[in-house]
Amino acid sequence: MKIIEVTKDNFDDVVLKSEIPVLVDFNANWCGPCKMLRPILEELSEERTDYKIVSINIDEEEALSQEYGIYSIPCLVVFKNGEEVSRSVGLKPKESITSMMEEI
Repeated sequence: MKIIEVTKDNFDDVVLKSEIPVLVDFNANWCGPCKMLRPILEELSEERTDYKIVSINIDEEEALSQEYGIYSIPCLVVFKNGEEVSRSVGLKPKESITSMMEEI
């Protein structure tokens, strides 16, 4: 499954109403660690069919980043049944992200 680009217009349908857990990557184009995280997330999106992995650009979607209190990026937030259940800030190795996903 490919990484889905999410905006305020499709956030509810793609993230909050999802039947499977969703890993949301809050990021920005100018962020070096965000760029380094992207290939890891692309790899996970191919390996994990039990999760949706989505990307939200905080510069383009300021309202969403404010609503969810995103103050540092990259910020990974896991949603399950429309609720935030886990959060991780900063560049993490694949193993840490996988562990976060499996704890849910």
